This record gives sequence, C-alpha cells and structure tokens, in this order.
Amino acid sequence: MKPHIDNVIETRGALILGAGVAGLFTALKMAPFPCVVLADEHPGVSGSSARAQGGIAASVGAGDTWQSHAADTIAAGAGLCDPEIAALVAREAPDRIFDLLRYGAPFDRAADGSLAVGREAAHSAARIVHVKGDRAGAEVMQALAHQARETESIRIIEGFHAIELAVEDGRIVGLFARTWHGPIQRLILIRACAVVLATGGLGALYSVSTNPPESRGEGLGMAARAGALIADPEFVQFHPTAIAINKDPAPLATEALRGEGATLVDETGRRFMPAVHADAELAPRDVVARAIHRELVGGHKVFLDCRKAVGAEFATHFPTVYEICREAGIDPATQPIPVAPAAHYHMGGIASDARGRTSLDGLWAIGECACTGLHGANRLASNSLLEALVFGARAAEDIRANTHPWHSRGTPPAPARSAAPPVPRSLREVMTRYAGLERDASGLSEALARITQIERAGGHEPSLLNMTATAKMVVAGALARCESRGGHYRSDFQNTAATGTRTFMTLADAERIAAADAAAPAGPARAAH
Repeated sequence: MKPHIDNVIETRGALILGAGVAGLFTALKMAPFPCVVLADEHPGVSGSSARAQGGIAASVGAGDTWQSHAADTIAAGAGLCDPEIAALVAREAPDRIFDLLRYGAPFDRAADGSLAVGREAAHSAARIVHVKGDRAGAEVMQALAHQARETESIRIIEGFHAIELAVEDGRIVGLFARTWHGPIQRLILIRACAVVLATGGLGALYSVSTNPPESRGEGLGMAARAGALIADPEFVQFHPTAIAINKDPAPLATEALRGEGATLVDETGRRFMPAVHADAELAPRDVVARAIHRELVGGHKVFLDCRKAVGAEFATHFPTVYEICREAGIDPATQPIPVAPAAHYHMGGIASDARGRTSLDGLWAIGECACTGLHGANRLASNSLLEALVFGARAAEDIRANTHPWHSRGTPPAPARSAAPPVPRSLREVMTRYAGLERDASGLSEALARITQIERAGGHEPSLLNMTATAKMVVAGALARCESRGGHYRSDFQNTAATGTRTFMTLADAERIAAADAAAPAGPARAAH
C-alpha cells in the first residue's frame, strides 16, 4: 500500500530548500522570478550560516587582486581545485560583497570609510571582510532574511522537514516534506519547476562538531538516493580551534584570532606550530588541526593564547568569542582558551557546474551541500560563504533564463511515513572514530560495516537513509583514496600522489565499494584494498 500524501502544493516558480546564506541569497538574486524557500526553523537566526565568524574573502583591499585570491585558493586546495572555477569565484567576489552591502550587510569600515579587511590562514593578503570582528555570519543572515521578507516574489515557509526528492520521468519535480499539526504528522508533496538544494553540510554526523544539529548531510543524501553524482565526499575539514568546553555543537575561536597573531601553546606555554610548518599558526587548516590532534593524543592540553595579540581589546574586537569564553568562566583577555579540532566543513558534495546545475535534470545545488571544485581537498579560509554567494547568483540567473513551468503527469512515489529522528549517537561515534582527522583501511572498513548495521536497524526511515547515505559516501570515498591529501589523511598511506585526481561517484558506486570491502579477506590484503 502506498503511503498517503496529505497535501500537494504547487509552486509558481522555484523551490529552494534551505534558508541560510545560500538559500536566501539565491532567492533574492532570482527576483522577480517567484520562489518558495523551505525552512526548518526561523531564517536569519538558525543554521551554520548564522554561526560563521571569520568573514568573507574578496579582493576589495588596496593592492589585492582576484588573481592572487585565486592562486591562494588553488594552493590551499592541495592539487584538486578546478582552476577555472577558482578564477571565476575570485573574479566575481567583489561584486557579491557589494550585493550584500546593498542588502544591508553592515561590514566593518576602515577610518577612511573603505571596507576593513583582515588576513586569515593561507591568504597572501588581507582580504577578509568582517562584521564587528566575528559576527559576519549572524549579521549577513539578518540582513538577507529581512530583505527576503520584504521581497514580494519570495515566500518563506517554516516548519517543514524535507525528506526525499520527487522524481518524474527522470526529472526532479519537487520534494516530499513532513510537517506537524500538534502530534499529527502530515506528508506534503511540493511541486516546482526548479528545485535548489541549499541544505548546508554534514558536520553534525560527527560527535565533535561546530555545526548545528540540522547540518547532518540530508541534502546530499537525498540527492545521492535520487541518483545524483557526488564529488569529493572524502574531504571533510576539521576546524583546528573549537573551544573545548564540552558544548554540542562546539563553539568556535575564529581563524581571525590567529590572523591577529594569537599562538597555539601547550599547558607549559610551549609553542609547537613553528616546528610543524613554516607558516606556524597560519598554516592550512588541516595541518594545524592534525598538529593539535597529535598534541592531545600525546597527553598534552592545547590552548589558543590571545593575551598579547588581542588582550584588552578582546571584548570589542571579537565579542562573540569573548561572550562564549566568559560564559564558560574564561577571560580570554588574560587567560588562554582551551581548544581542540572539530568537524567543521565539507569540501565535497553534490557535483555541480558553474551554473549550480547538478547531474539531475531540474535540480540545482548551492553552498556547502554542493561541490563545484572551488575548494579542492582543503577549503581556503572564508571562501565558504563566498562560494554560496557566487553560485547562488549564477543559479538564480540560470533558472530565470531557462526554466519554465513543469506540468504534472501523475504523482511520484511517496516515501515511508515516520517520525524524524535525531542523528543516531552510534553514527556520530562511528564517523568520529573511523572517518575523522586520521583514517586507515581497517577503520574505514569497520565504519562501512557499522553504517550498514545502523541503516538496517532503522528500517526505511527516509531521514535516516539520507544520513547513512551521506556517511557511506564519505567513508567509501576515503577508502578508495589511497593517499593523504588536504583534509583527507590516511595513516596507512601518508604520501601524496604526484597527480591529484578528483572523486566522482554515485551512491551505487559507494555501495559497490562497501560490498567489495566486506567480501575482501581480513589482514594485509584487505588493508591494501
């Protein structure tokens, strides 16, 4: 018996899933083309975008160039960036910053009235625009949310949780979503002539993460289950300096603090980064994260010491971090901040092109859930919100110019009806233990086996299937990549291949890798599989 669909909503234009920077900016750039933005919670105050502290990279400072920005992006990407995409993004970055200014984003200004810019790790110039030091994400989100509510062509619907894409004749024609009326759950089919996934990342699949609970990879999982091509899923970036105060999600000590000169020390005050990398604390994130990880594994404690670099100006220059620390009983102006690495950003995602198009007709993907080739194996600091802006504008232009109403020819099959589960603790533990900062074949094999067990135990619950599909893609990609590169580190394959090759796979490919691995004999032969 087919699950009952309680209601069908026909939209006049595009359907955007996600109300972060990627979703709202796409909607605004799409105007006056009509669109519906589907949000789990209140736009402007929830999600990863609102938590972003560091800022947005763009060559708006004196003497800086987009060519330099592109070169830094490619260098950080460890041989896997698409150079054409890097050039495109860097070239269009200043225009997107000026878009945000027109939408009301209150970026910090220098004394002469120009945009103030700061420097972050692996950038060769100061090119990061901030808001109040460390409130870029929150302030930009509030500006976009306000502008979106004032735009007649945008309709924001809250309280819906999307669980599955709707497919007709090989085309994405909408999605299925749950909503609740008190204790009663309803299954809704929302139809649209274009569907844009702007669902964020997968950090909440890890037990130590800077991401909110809704960042659990469901957008990627939905696309993968519908047959979409997924790119570079193995590359997960761990932020080096999550504040270690036993909070979930873990709050961040922004990269900008190290850009200001803050240093990493152990419990004795010893700096360890100068011996690890020539750029010390400003080395690429994966280098810094692994260095901290090894100090912690070695029995040391690690702290971010901001006393000399920021000191008495902490409360005014970095109010968000200051408030978090003070709530935990730490005065960062006079005391070092305890830190540890945490899952932060996914460089991989739904493969998408320069217009945001995916491999599935009718489906676009923007922001962290997408993979354009910009980040390669290791994202350059403050390029994440920028990617969402650049490709949000490009996807909006593509949809406006080329999309026409899609006429229904029946009702797509509906997913199973059940309550939306939280991320299973067992799945988070598996991902952290076996697919974290350092990986090896035996651990990744164990992860695939356990993910399969979790999947089977959950029956046909769509949200869980989305999560396990995403986790499986990450682990299968990591098992197939027998080298260390960027955010992907294999302790059993520590060298980096001379030529970098990107990963492109479907969920069916990941299932085949898992099946072949399960059938491989134990021992050294399996470890080399």
